[in-house]
Amino acid sequence: MQKILINGNFLCRNLTGIERFAWELLRRLDVILPAGSPLFLLVPANAKSIPQYKNIGLIKSEKAIKGFPKWDLVDFPKELKKEKAVALNFSNTAPLGKKCGIAFLHDIYAFDCPEDFSSFRDRLVKLYSCLHYKNITKNALMVAAVSDFSKKQIQKAYNLPEKRICVINNGWEHFKSVKSDASIFERFPELSKKDFYFTLGSLSKRKNLKWIAKYAKSHQKQKFAVSGKAISGLLPAELEVLKKLSNVILLGYVTDGEVKALMSSCKAFLFPSYYEGFGIPPLEALSCGAKVISSNAASLPEIYGKAVHYINPDSTDCDLDELLTEQVESPEKVLETYTYENAAKKLLKMLESL
Repeated sequence: MQKILINGNFLCRNLTGIERFAWELLRRLDVILPAGSPLFLLVPANAKSIPQYKNIGLIKSEKAIKGFPKWDLVDFPKELKKEKAVALNFSNTAPLGKKCGIAFLHDIYAFDCPEDFSSFRDRLVKLYSCLHYKNITKNALMVAAVSDFSKKQIQKAYNLPEKRICVINNGWEHFKSVKSDASIFERFPELSKKDFYFTLGSLSKRKNLKWIAKYAKSHQKQKFAVSGKAISGLLPAELEVLKKLSNVILLGYVTDGEVKALMSSCKAFLFPSYYEGFGIPPLEALSCGAKVISSNAASLPEIYGKAVHYINPDSTDCDLDELLTEQVESPEKVLETYTYENAAKKLLKMLESL
């Protein structure tokens, strides 16, 4: 195996989907990695926390991440040259050109849904994201997608040959260590067990909270709990609709423990996203026994098969209560298939093949 230097930019980011994937996958890769393997993690000087590994080495950088473009495009490439190593990047970004190395592309959302990037800042994000998509698909030794859906989208958009792309799926085991926190029901006593639909809010348009707003308005007898600070980032019209609906409870920020309590107690976890490279929250919900109602778009049918109920993300012409009466399969196969342990095995096999 060649010397691999892992881009530690995820150590300085909030622990959301991509960052959690990097943390959890590397933790399990460390367990199965042969002793003496030349795999090292470059730790920025301002890392929020530093993982402890047995077989993955740590190299502490004198550079702090003050801006991710500079780290990814200048600081990290300098360390690669110094260490004479190949890069391993988890965060949809990578050094430009020949120093690109190995890179994960979780999705190409900015390319596939450019209309979602409307503000000036969003357009800059889109341009920066597409720069990395193009660089990675052109220069990476190997591209790792997290689903067959993402793989096909990447190949279609950038004409990437089959031999340079593989699929390494996401997992859910991090949720095992989360302790359920039922205090959320003391703060919101109007939430009764198995009497509400729960959804995670997000600023990103692809999470499709406008579906919740439209559906809830026409189904006043069904109750919805919507979490997430990002609710304030919705389009004003949607936000005003949600605020005025008596059957929608806006929870604001909730902890992982509170999320687990809500998932365990809801009538069903609702996930109406119209674009997901993978989609972790339904896995978390299934792992704690919740029923799941998911969009039938993008990667979601591929991942969840017949273990969840489906809705059309573009239409609210349905009744969720009736949908839940339909039979679905046990989630056991889904939970056994999509694990970080399986992902680590696939990543190790890919690294050893280079």
